[in-house]
Amino acid sequence: MSSKQGRRGGGGNDPLQGLISTDDREELLQAVVLTDTFETRFEPFTLEKPRVCMLPLIIDAFLRNKIYDTETDLAKTHYEFGCLLPLANTLLVDHTLEFLLNAGIEEVFIYISADSDLVEKHLDASKWRSSVSPFKKLKLLKTTATSVGDVMRDLHGKHLITGDFLLVSSDVVSNMPVEEAWAQHRARRLADKNAIMTMILREAGPSHRTKASPTSPVFIINPTKDRCLHYEEIRRYQMSSKSSYVSIDPDLVKSNPEIDIRNDLIDCGIDICTPEVLGLWADSFDYQCPRKHFLFGVLKDYELNGKTIHTHIVKHHYAARVQNLKAYDSVSRDYISRWVYPLCSDANLFPGDCYRLRRGNIYQEEGVVLSRSAIVKQRTILGKDTSIGEGTCITDSVIGRHCRIGNNVILDGAYIWDDVVIGDNTEIRHAIVANGVTIGNKCQVEPGVLLSYGVKIGNEVTIPRSMRVTKLQQDGAKTHSALLGEAGEGYEFVREYENEEESDDEFAMSGLLYNMAELSLSDASISTLASDLSDEEYAESRQRSNSFGTSVSDDEERGHFHHDAVVSIFDSLKEGLSADVIQLELVGLRMSANASEHQVRRALVTAFMKYIQRQLEQSSLSAGEAVKQLLTKYKEMLARIVFDREDDAKVDQVDLLLLLQRDLVERNKGDTILLFAAKELYDLEIIEDEAFQQWWEDERSSATEALKKVRQQTQPFIDWLMAEDSEEDSDDDEEEDEESDA
Repeated sequence: MSSKQGRRGGGGNDPLQGLISTDDREELLQAVVLTDTFETRFEPFTLEKPRVCMLPLIIDAFLRNKIYDTETDLAKTHYEFGCLLPLANTLLVDHTLEFLLNAGIEEVFIYISADSDLVEKHLDASKWRSSVSPFKKLKLLKTTATSVGDVMRDLHGKHLITGDFLLVSSDVVSNMPVEEAWAQHRARRLADKNAIMTMILREAGPSHRTKASPTSPVFIINPTKDRCLHYEEIRRYQMSSKSSYVSIDPDLVKSNPEIDIRNDLIDCGIDICTPEVLGLWADSFDYQCPRKHFLFGVLKDYELNGKTIHTHIVKHHYAARVQNLKAYDSVSRDYISRWVYPLCSDANLFPGDCYRLRRGNIYQEEGVVLSRSAIVKQRTILGKDTSIGEGTCITDSVIGRHCRIGNNVILDGAYIWDDVVIGDNTEIRHAIVANGVTIGNKCQVEPGVLLSYGVKIGNEVTIPRSMRVTKLQQDGAKTHSALLGEAGEGYEFVREYENEEESDDEFAMSGLLYNMAELSLSDASISTLASDLSDEEYAESRQRSNSFGTSVSDDEERGHFHHDAVVSIFDSLKEGLSADVIQLELVGLRMSANASEHQVRRALVTAFMKYIQRQLEQSSLSAGEAVKQLLTKYKEMLARIVFDREDDAKVDQVDLLLLLQRDLVERNKGDTILLFAAKELYDLEIIEDEAFQQWWEDERSSATEALKKVRQQTQPFIDWLMAEDSEEDSDDDEEEDEESDA
């Protein structure tokens, strides 16, 4: 993607262009990247005190470069190394800079710790600071700050910011364009100089896997102005009910007749700020954290200073922060599943990358030696010059470069970094194995395990669940021979300041479930927006379920199937494959994921509507022509996803129509496409008259203003159907009367 595509003022299609002066459009777009975020990693366990208990893989990273004697040094340094973690074999800071490049940013200021040069060394050797750097300027700012507040006050004193700027942390992974958010922000600022900041938030379910923080943010928003009125954080693990509710000032409700209370938003750590934001940080030395202190304080002091903070909610792009292990796992899987497209491994964005995409979201670099009997399953990355032995099975895993994996090895949900050696008949499930680790034969590495740099595991050793092993020896740590076998090297790493409320489950990898039952705040008790028709809604309509409760793992599996199925169908449509071929692939995906009928319908609808929209954008076809062409060609597939023709209640057909309606709410010309789709489904005899009537009368089809709006054009068609049915009923009555008279 060209960096020029994201720059304001570069095109003539901006609807707000007329509101922005020429001088404004010529401003350089600046961004500030925080490699030290100080507040949002592994909170709340050590939020209020220096964190010395970072992951052993990060601790070992800086211990290999410099020896630190005090706990303060450890706490001060560990933040920077989070941005040097590899995600899908690319360092996090590179993912963040790629996002900024595609956002059209021209000048970047990166804050790093003053007493470490690891980030500087990496950037100096990267494309970002080369002679052909895509940025006009990339400047490193070294600091001894111990909080985000200190960084912002330091930035204020340097006078480097010339206008509105983007503030991000160095663990952001996103494919989101920011033009719209930036244009809205600047238009608001021109209309009201007190509109000082816009937070970019991503819409997701309350249990979405990328909502990996131990706290659940709650945003109270005025939807007519996109203004944030109140902000609170609720601990997901908080047992006390008194801490599980949001406290809202009654005056806030009185002065804002319409408010949304949202706990379904992911805080992406991306803010558009005016220079005045820096002034507010400088005026308040008690502000340390961006949300807990700054945001909360500015909103609370609205009556005093009149400053407003707004939101831009993203629905159709990806943005997430890798702020802990759970997020590392979740974002890695999203990246492999192409949620961040066009940012993906096979785009080969960085020097030395040479990935090719295989079916099933398998990415393989050049030089991989794969034995004939080895099996590589879906959602896997294989790094350059890695060898894989006979009978080995790899699934849902990331394998780094220059690794040697033996025979009959099982890797499931594993993250294997560079230069790792794994012996024969070893199993590794849902664990991180850092650079240079050696694991012997017949070993078991259980879920949640972290093996840090250079650790060696002997033969026939089991590393129990959630254990962290490092070459750093702590007082009282087990000897390496007792823990890792005679040939082992390393020690168990134990967090020093754990308390009763902290749980090792926070560090478990895949399959961790937040205990949402302990959280009094729920979708049932507050106003949130549902993103889609859930399986539970569909199940209830068939009277198969009495509960709306779902586990995070169920949500994840549904997400995997939906994404994989949509990608498969959409790609097949572009290739012009026959309905039988697409159906065969879909059946295979459904069986492997044990997907429901509703999930299959949803995937089919999403892919079909996405393809129709593509046709409208890239061809001269009208909406009616595009709909008719597609649905006619693949009518057999549509006929195979409804099973209620003999039933009075047309649950499947209504479900299909609801899915169409909800998908088209957010699409260009969605109301027109819905009308032609409804007519075509009727002509093809996929949807019956009764189903249309039941859909129209179903309260879910008119639950929001957006749903009502998208179906407005279909009203005459529904009226015509009902009139036809009425005439047929009248004719039938007349025939019966004649027969009775005879």
